[in-house]
Parts: sequence; C-alpha cells; structure tokens
Amino acid sequence: MRIGQMLGSGRSADVYELDELWVLRRYRDGLDATRELPVMSYLSASGYPVPRLGPQPPSAGPGDLVLQRLTGPTMLEALLSGDIDGAEGSAVLARLLADLHTVPARLSQDPEDRILHLDLHPDNVVLTPDGPVVIDWSNTEEGPPALDRAMSALILAQVAVDPTHPAAAGGRELLTALMPHLQAEGGIPARHLADVAARRAVNPTMSPAERALIGEAVALVTALSA
Repeated sequence: MRIGQMLGSGRSADVYELDELWVLRRYRDGLDATRELPVMSYLSASGYPVPRLGPQPPSAGPGDLVLQRLTGPTMLEALLSGDIDGAEGSAVLARLLADLHTVPARLSQDPEDRILHLDLHPDNVVLTPDGPVVIDWSNTEEGPPALDRAMSALILAQVAVDPTHPAAAGGRELLTALMPHLQAEGGIPARHLADVAARRAVNPTMSPAERALIGEAVALVTALSA
C-alpha cells in the first residue's frame, strides 16, 4: 500500500491519498478503527450515505481505514463560503439525522434503539455531486435518537457561544434553523442534553477553553428548545 500526500487532518486522525478512488484514514493516537467497519458496512447496506469501504491491505494497522475518496466541500466549507445558508444546511443536517434514526440497531435488543453518529455536524458532512455523505464514525453507538439530536445541537451551540470562533454567527444561525426540525423529530429531553454535556466535558480532543463553554452552550440549546 503506497501512501500519498496528506489530504486533511482532524482532531484525532489524518487522511492520506492512496489513489484516485481510495484514501487512508489513520488515527494518530493509537485508537482502534476496526469497530467502525461493521457499522459503516451495515449502514451502507441499509442505503445510508457513508463512504464505501475499501479492501484493508495486510499492512493496515488497527487505526487504519481505507475509504472511498469523496469529492466536494464539507458542509462547513460550503457554509463559510456562502454556497449554502443556514436554512439549507439545517434541512440537510436534520434529514441526515432523521434518516439515520430509521435504521434499526445492529446489536441492541431494545426496539427503540437506533444507530447513532454522536458527532454529526457540518465538518463531518461532505457535499458530493451525488448528495451529502456522512464521515467519521469514530463515536458511533446504539441508543435513543434523542441522544444524537442533543449532541449535534450542543456541538453547534459551543461554536455559537464562542466569541473567538470564526463561525460563531453562522453556527448560531444554523442551530436556530435546525432546532424546529429537531423538535419535530421528538426534541431534546433534558436528560439527554445533560448526558451529552457530560460526555463533552471529558472529551480529550477539546481544549479547556472549549470545555468552559459547555454550560453556556447547554443554556442556549435549552432556550431554543422552549
């Protein structure tokens, strides 16, 4: 497997070019990517828009995933450039969450549980010519859909209340437009918002400054839910 140039870098992983069809996503800190494989395969078979999985070469480590090479901007890039606005972005995010939550859980015996992404925000949506594709399934779990809605809302709220963030105004616009869609799908119960706030508070990829904004972000989501 010949690894080419780095195409992108996130909080915990880097993406490298393999060829015109495939990329390698590699965790930097020894995280195990193998748990994502069956979830993404299951979602793909269910018709949900995830990157296709490529053949894992013998040289691949547990932190490596070979994935379809996607073309197009992330939703975050499209929002920042003005190619789409908050209303359009919120509708896409809401549809991606709602469609995901129609997929039955793969392992859980609870009939109410669904596949959850738990990090579905504009930088994890690629707007390809064939439609939006959801990337980065490192946090996936099975559980109540309201937990996923709460996490997406809280992530956006943390951006919205951060005066130093270049996307703060856009984040607030997007969150404000998104909340009615989330309310229509069942809303965000307080217990689920508290759960995701606790998870964010111990997220090792977040800075102390980001964690300090969680309380204000929770208050914003609560106000917009009223």
